[in-house]
Amino acid sequence: MVKYGYIILILLFVSCHTTKTTQSYKNKHYQNYHPTKILILGVTPNLEAKTIYESELKKALTKRNMEAFEASEVLSPSFSANKQGEIAIEEEVKNLKTLGFDAIIMAAIKGFDEKIPFGGAIFKLDDSFYGFENYYFLNQDIYYNRDYYNKYKVFHLEVSLYNLTSKNEKALVWIGTYDIVNPQKIKETIKKCVRKILKSLDKEDLINESY
Repeated sequence: MVKYGYIILILLFVSCHTTKTTQSYKNKHYQNYHPTKILILGVTPNLEAKTIYESELKKALTKRNMEAFEASEVLSPSFSANKQGEIAIEEEVKNLKTLGFDAIIMAAIKGFDEKIPFGGAIFKLDDSFYGFENYYFLNQDIYYNRDYYNKYKVFHLEVSLYNLTSKNEKALVWIGTYDIVNPQKIKETIKKCVRKILKSLDKEDLINESY
């Protein structure tokens, strides 16, 4: 019976909020690249989430002696409020370069999956020795528990860092992807995401060390 309790404990843990790094890619042409003035942009219709993300990442980068600015401090409100064409975006990039920005880091939720964890005992080869009675005993809750299968969502976050001083203004320096499992509280979730993002940037040697 101990093994079944262990399995259920794992399932309960998975259904709680976690953030997992799924990919981290760094452009080989930027091995010694370290941005000095960076714009932080969260792309989401949720204004609260955008504000918290940009603010939390700004504070974290500032502590590492980096100049970091929230998009709301630099870009005009109409830029985010309205869909922009390529020419308008290019003009905004030119403006950022004029203001001394050499990088922009952008985060966007690229979709989500809905998962249904299995809440019962999983069959093991050893179970064959216990017969039908044991197997039925362990699985009969399916009849009575309406919450036996609890749905939860896994959001896919994509964060990308671009070099604005390159001749190619769309030069990708780094991209990281993260799975956010069953988020509950916005602020707590974003803080965990920011820690994961910083860990990735640290690992790729793209930001100053923590003091």
